Amino acid sequence: MLQEIVISGFGGQGVLSIGKILAYSGIMGGKEVSWFPAYGPEQRGGTANVTVIVSDTPISSPIVDQYDIAIVLNQPSMEKFENKVKPGGTLIYDTYGIHKSAQRKDIDIYRIDAMDESMKMENTKVFNMIVLGGLLKVAPMVQVENVIEGLRKSLPERHHHLLPMNEKAIFRGMETISQEQKAEVCKA
Repeated sequence: MLQEIVISGFGGQGVLSIGKILAYSGIMGGKEVSWFPAYGPEQRGGTANVTVIVSDTPISSPIVDQYDIAIVLNQPSMEKFENKVKPGGTLIYDTYGIHKSAQRKDIDIYRIDAMDESMKMENTKVFNMIVLGGLLKVAPMVQVENVIEGLRKSLPERHHHLLPMNEKAIFRGMETISQEQKAEVCKA
């Protein structure tokens, strides 16, 4: 198993945290992982992305040109990463902030209304955990138990009282993600 994933959005959306928790979860599951963040001085409000690789075998390089999965959380990320998804790969997007949806027909496209769901939960800070839950429903590369433990390791202890709410958000994401388009199969 090899999953090369990019997660991209505005700084402050928890993009890097999603990647970090996914990487921790992979390590706890005995996987090889790479976590490679990319952001500039515009970390809050500007774009940020992180590449995460989860594999059963050693990873030769953290640098990836094409991804198995792209999670895009704003329009600039859609424009940058839609064409970097491998044919037959997966694109997951949150509808909030996307005004031009994906156009490709050779990838699976999933929509998750994470911002709307986080508002229903009355805490927009769980937005990124809803997104992570959606990813795990589509591509269960790590066990949810390891994700919860990864969250415990990445959150400062003073915030551990928020773990139940974050766990609930992960399951909400698993429940609410929906497939919009299935990749077309080429017939030769």
